Order: sequence, then C-alpha cells, then structure tokens
Amino acid sequence: MLKILNMAIGTPSFSVLACLFAITQPALADAAASSGTANKQLEGAERTTLTGDWGGLRPQLADDGITFRGDYVSESFTIAQGGMRKGTAYTQQVRAGFDLDMDRIMGWKGAKLHFTVNDRRGDGISSDFVGNRLPIQEAYGGQYTRLSEVSWEQDFAGGVVNMRLGYFAMGNDLGGISAGCAFVNAAFCAHPLSLSGDSDWYNYPNARWGAAFRIRAWHDLLIRTGVYQVNPALSEEGNAFKPFAGHTTGVILPVELEYTPDQRAGDRVLPGSYKFGFYYDTANAVRTPGPGAVSGRMGFYALASQMILREGDGKRGLSVMGAFTVNPRAAAQITRWYTIGLIQTGTFAGRDADTLGLGIVRAKLNPRIHAAYNGATDLAVMASLPSGETAIELSYGVQVNRWLLIRPDAQYIVNPGAFSNRPIRDALALGGQVKMQF
Repeated sequence: MLKILNMAIGTPSFSVLACLFAITQPALADAAASSGTANKQLEGAERTTLTGDWGGLRPQLADDGITFRGDYVSESFTIAQGGMRKGTAYTQQVRAGFDLDMDRIMGWKGAKLHFTVNDRRGDGISSDFVGNRLPIQEAYGGQYTRLSEVSWEQDFAGGVVNMRLGYFAMGNDLGGISAGCAFVNAAFCAHPLSLSGDSDWYNYPNARWGAAFRIRAWHDLLIRTGVYQVNPALSEEGNAFKPFAGHTTGVILPVELEYTPDQRAGDRVLPGSYKFGFYYDTANAVRTPGPGAVSGRMGFYALASQMILREGDGKRGLSVMGAFTVNPRAAAQITRWYTIGLIQTGTFAGRDADTLGLGIVRAKLNPRIHAAYNGATDLAVMASLPSGETAIELSYGVQVNRWLLIRPDAQYIVNPGAFSNRPIRDALALGGQVKMQF
C-alpha cells in the first residue's frame, strides 16, 4: 500500500489535485468563518450559472416560457499504476438545449417541449490505457456531436399522469440512481451498465423514438413504463442528426416502481428512493457465447438510496446507495451487478454542499463467456480465473459555488482484463472532474 501511495504522489494528477485543493482552501476558510445567516444571504444573491441572467433577459424569457440550459463536464485521469500502460487522458462533454413551457407560450396547459444537443470530445483512460469494462470516465463514449432529445411532455390530472413522446434517452426516465453521480465512474453514474450491456437499453446521450409514462399512484409511489424503439443504426456517428435513419428491429418494454419516503410535510422519516424494475427487449440477439440467436432478452433490477443520518434540518447527512441486477445467461455479458456506496453530504464547517463518497461496484462475467474464454470445464480451474471486474472509488466534491463543482477522485480497478480475457494488472487511476452550469 505504501508503494502505491509513493507512486501516486509522483504522478501529474496528484499535483493537479493538490493545486485544486490549494485553490479552494480560501473559499473553505471564508465559508467556515461566515455565520449561518450570512451564508444564506450570500446563497440568495449568488448566481446559479456561469453566464448569469444576461442582463435580465434570461429570467424575462423564463417568465415567458423559454428556458435555456447548458453545462460542461470534463474528466482528466492519470494511470499511476497497472493497467495496459501509463498515461493521461482528458474527455469533455458540452450539452445545450432549451425547454418551452407551452402553457405560458400558447395556453396549452401542462405541456412542454424539450430540445437538447450533446457534444463529446477527448480520449478514454479506460479504453486507451487500462482496457477495463467499467469506464473510469463517465463522460467518455460517442465522441461526436449529436441530437439527444426532441420530445413533447404532457401532464394530465394535475400532474398525476405524465407522458413524454419523441426522440430521447429511455434512461432519462428509468433505471437511474442520481446519488451515484457523487462518483465519476460510469458504473456509478447513473445507471448499472448491465442494463445497456445486456440489452438494447440506451442511456444519455443516446436517443431513440419512444413513449414514456409516469403515474403517481400514491404520494410516495411512482409507476414508470413505456415503449422504446430498438434501432442500432442510430448509434452510428453518421446518423447523429438523422433520427429517422435505419429501421426498428424491436422494442423495449419496461416497468418500474419507485417508493420515495419523506414526500409530505410532517413525514418523520429520512428521505430515500427505492426502485424495482423489469424490462423485456423483443429484438433478436446473438446467443451467449454463440452460435445461434435468442428471440428476446430480459432483466431485473433493484436500486436504492437512503439517508441514514441527518445533521439538523438541512441536507447535511450520511446516505447509503446500492444496486443489484440479474440477467439470464442466454444472451448477457453481465449476469450479476452489485453496487454499494456511502455518501456524506456536508463535510467541514460551512461546506454544506460538499460531498465525500466511497463506493464499490462489481460486474460478474457470464459464466458461459468465462468458460469459453478459458476453455475450462474443470470447476477448480475456473474458480482460479477472474469471474468479473471490480471498481473502488473515493471522491470529494467541492461545490465552489452554485454553478461550479470540482471533484478530485481516485479509483482502483481490480481484474481489469476479466471481460476481454487479457492478463491486465490491477490499475490505480488518479484525477478529477469539473462541472459547470452555463
């Protein structure tokens, strides 16, 4: 362990992290010295975006029903030890779009129009330097500009029923754990990768045609379902702005139940979220590990986040998050998925919005692929070979102000070659993430 720490201290990323902490120390000290009343006054006066209110134009447009949004994410990491080779990689994502409140614009009650374009650039630390399955950078993948959403949202019965129609990511509505985005690895933020890895399920920024429905069955119980297109051609860069390219090869039919305690004034329980879901993909797929095909794939998932200790009446406190998924062996790469994490919101005095997170995720390789890779039929031999990949992550999110977050981060990848059947050494990645709201 001491050897790992010594190597880590000598890396460029460690120097970057040290600079980040040095830069934010004055803000931390000032915040600690301020009174609670002063903090609240500052928060009320502080702008929420980098570009501000555009001289009053932005709030005026919002009052008229036109809301512009944009954000930037960058993730830079260095491999301090292990992996395929040492190196550093930077990736970024820029997202821009607008929302139109059709009630304010033309009197169409409960209706909204959403439009989003996404751009990704840079290199992947996992793909280029580690060779692992669980991406160290959440914002890497599909490095080009694309149309990510054109959708119409409609509320019925005062919001009891919500419908979304159009071109968008099904993961916008289903299978997500928002608490997982206190981490950087895509295995935590914000969906278990077994969902998209074992079916045609698609998450942002990928989009397909679909219809999503959300029903508030009770004050603390939501039901989500829908019908979502399967169209592999829409994953190609050449079709980034061609939503009608290719053809439909099937549909995904999901259903999800979410229980959310602490939704009413006077509830004496700590806030949380518990999701249980099932999905069926009607498209044909290659049988694992082949040859042949299967007609349809399915999966089950359980996701949870729960505050277990609260400090005062605000958001400071300790929360736990977890995920578990099951996929049949017939056509799955990942048959089991396990996630557990602890997140402390509010760290030092005056740092109510900072987060400290420690998480572990494990993806289990389909035993059929495991056996085929190694040509092993002897159980004792198979038991000695990696049966999956594990990622361990420690992160600290510094909320510099309401529009800027800096997150120093460390990740340790165990058995990074399990899914590619390559003898790759366990890897230590050091780096960080920057998020800005425009």
